[in-house]
Amino acid sequence: MAEPHGEWSQHVESRYKEAIAYYWKASQTNKQTYKTTRVLTVVLGALVTLIASLSSSEFITHDSLWNPVFAFGTPILAAMLTITAGFSQSFQWGSAWQNMVLTAQRIEKERDRFLVTDLSKRDHHQEMELLNEFIISESKNFFDRMLGGSISSKESKKPSS
Repeated sequence: MAEPHGEWSQHVESRYKEAIAYYWKASQTNKQTYKTTRVLTVVLGALVTLIASLSSSEFITHDSLWNPVFAFGTPILAAMLTITAGFSQSFQWGSAWQNMVLTAQRIEKERDRFLVTDLSKRDHHQEMELLNEFIISESKNFFDRMLGGSISSKESKKPSS
């Protein structure tokens, strides 16, 4: 019985579309988070400087109602700035945004190559292997960048003693 080229082609194309949609959605999330944390870092940094300067000025006296606001506000804003910068550094949303965009574009390139290949010349098994290996490789590289190195596949197959 002949292989259902049309059904397999639809399946492969569907997997490409799913992967592309995932990477574009992830890139948008990373882009928005990156931009938000950058704005917060600039705004909070400026506010800490402003409030610290104002609290040491003659404008704010020790018996003023503003004194406690400035006394508590400065360290709270400084802590928020540190937290925002820490999360930004830890999660590297800018780098993740870039990697997700590039990955989506690479998968689109492979999908386009697949779509322009004559139906009778398509190797569906090879296409699925290529796509799956590409996604696994990109996922591993992503986690290596974010978490620093991972256990190699050889090490993960070793039985524990």
